[in-house]
Amino acid sequence: MRGVRRFLSSRKISASSIGENTCKSLLRSPRFLSSSAIFSSLRNSTPFASRNPLKTPTSISSPWIAFGVQRRSMFIQTQSTPNPLSLMFYPGKPVMEVGSADFPNARAAMNSPLAKALFGIDGITRVFFGSDFVTVSKSEEASWDYLKPEIFAAIMDFYTSGKPLFLDSNTAASSDTAIQEDDSEIVAMIKELLETRIRPAVQDDGGDIVYRGFDEDTGIVKLKMQGACSGCPSSSVTLKSGIENMLMHYVPEVKGVEQESDPDEEASLVG
Repeated sequence: MRGVRRFLSSRKISASSIGENTCKSLLRSPRFLSSSAIFSSLRNSTPFASRNPLKTPTSISSPWIAFGVQRRSMFIQTQSTPNPLSLMFYPGKPVMEVGSADFPNARAAMNSPLAKALFGIDGITRVFFGSDFVTVSKSEEASWDYLKPEIFAAIMDFYTSGKPLFLDSNTAASSDTAIQEDDSEIVAMIKELLETRIRPAVQDDGGDIVYRGFDEDTGIVKLKMQGACSGCPSSSVTLKSGIENMLMHYVPEVKGVEQESDPDEEASLVG
């Protein structure tokens, strides 16, 4: 880590010293046509009750009944994303304690009761868990008017069931941007920028970005887009004109950015 600090000091910059306004100006500039600048964000507050809502008695004589009534009521918010086929759902409760989880297909969701339930809805093609939101992607033929009530019900049923988010209690998010002892100073700087400045902006759009490596011979950084960012019409613009520009600006050794995909499309956990 002392080598990293010397590296940052020699350049007189650090990811933590990059101001939020500087970051936003780079990400939102004409050169960086970020998805947020291309598509407007819309948040709708949607109260939702269960499929079979409990009738609240005139007088509650049992504390257990009162607790049960409260559990059966949730206030779920939705937010649009730059990808018209993806929508963010905020249950008002934590989702992932650490990192994020991407489920590109139903087979990858078998370890998560919530993801499995969402894939049980006809028309759902992808599920993504963030810290406090769930991003759901649909097929082009499916209608949000039909899907949203079903998604609301699946999310509420999960949170009232008491089931764990993952059946395997040992499931943990890997830390793709954690600085390792054998990382070069260049890789350490790339990871710090991704974690502190780029990843938060991508997560605001209902997705995530995963670091997959840096080729010091070619100067190419390999990344993977997840959630709403995967398959988004503007993701390639965001990746090349935004993320690439920022990394090249602060780390001259970076010559470009390439998107990488998993051939097996397995669930990917990130932290």
